[in-house]
Amino acid sequence: MSPDLWMLASFLLLLLIGVPVAFSLALSGAIGILAGLSPDMLATLGTNTYNGVAKYPLIAIPLFILTGLVFEKSGVALRLVRFAQALIGPRHGGLAMVAILVCLIMGGMSGSGPADAAAVAMVMLPSMTRAGYPKPFSATLIAASASTAILIPPSIALILYSIVVPGVDLRALFAAGLFPGIIAGLVLLLPAWLLARRYGWENPEGAERPPLGESFRQALPALFAPVLILGGLRSGLFTPTEAAVAGVTYGVVIGLFVTRELDWRNLWRLCGEAAVISGVVMLIIALAGIFAWAGTMLGTFRHLAEWLISLSDNGTVLLILVMVAVLLAGMLLDAISIYLILMPILIPVMQHFGWNPVWFGILLAMNIAIGQFTPPVAINLMVTAEVAKIRLEQTVGWAMLFVLVMGSALILVAIFPEIALWLPRMLGYAV
Repeated sequence: MSPDLWMLASFLLLLLIGVPVAFSLALSGAIGILAGLSPDMLATLGTNTYNGVAKYPLIAIPLFILTGLVFEKSGVALRLVRFAQALIGPRHGGLAMVAILVCLIMGGMSGSGPADAAAVAMVMLPSMTRAGYPKPFSATLIAASASTAILIPPSIALILYSIVVPGVDLRALFAAGLFPGIIAGLVLLLPAWLLARRYGWENPEGAERPPLGESFRQALPALFAPVLILGGLRSGLFTPTEAAVAGVTYGVVIGLFVTRELDWRNLWRLCGEAAVISGVVMLIIALAGIFAWAGTMLGTFRHLAEWLISLSDNGTVLLILVMVAVLLAGMLLDAISIYLILMPILIPVMQHFGWNPVWFGILLAMNIAIGQFTPPVAINLMVTAEVAKIRLEQTVGWAMLFVLVMGSALILVAIFPEIALWLPRMLGYAV
């Protein structure tokens, strides 16, 4: 067997037997080095591990993770829910629409789908259950809506994409993800409303509508968070990393002094929780450095890219094949692992067919977002199913429906790239 096959086969085998992704990447990279290079090259393991995380933009990832946790525990989700209820009012499907809109707004604070899913599910699931919504439907709808956090800036996945793809402006990626993220959320509104009317979920008669003015006043600090982060980026006041610092600071001030649902003890605990989550993310990125170096030195990624390009001379056909492959990967792996594993292969393909890297990055993110609520892994769905106290298999039918619905948004962005590229061009970013 060639060194390429040794490395790839060992990686797949390690994943199948349950070895964590980070260690599967490191061990298969080491096997590739032993199979195709000198054993002396194992001395580079430490250097490659360090080089994997020695990138300044990566500082933003733990900070945005902490931002999401702080807003989740600050009572922000509850205030946003009341404001959305005041806007939409009592109607069939009203609570479902509220859940979708709140997920979209929360996505503009944390960039993490699981964090948004947990925060919104804790607030919305009891109300939706009392209104007659089946728990599997509610859990799946919230999981699908929260997946838009991977698109709506600030997005942790897009931060990583900007690092692994040379020359891509993170500000352009953030701007490009806004409209596709909103569209991906809004397409969920129609089926939610139609299903609620068909099955008679949520009788609007007798339901109270929160006062709009008071709800808006209470939700204003939460609504200002995305404005602060995105406005700071657009004005040049913040770099993306500095925007993460501003987000954390703003969230702490809101939680401690405005909503008063956060205290110093809880804040310390949240810092520890963010450190643990960030540690897992950074471990994957660090050990993926070994896999990336081995694949580059052996020519594995180049060989795979050449094989992909040889499948078809038609860029549209190959784009469809890539999207299907990424969707399947998204059903099994997290976004960070997918970017680290697939991008070294896909970058030459993207360059060969002249695909815009910003547009292509948004398509990948939309695909991965769908994977976040598609069984068998479905990290967002795992979170909401746990909150709802139901089995994951009870949600499969609803998940397939929302996969088709959000897939239509993906197809729309694929056919009309300007949906993603218009805003960054208007803002003057390089696309």
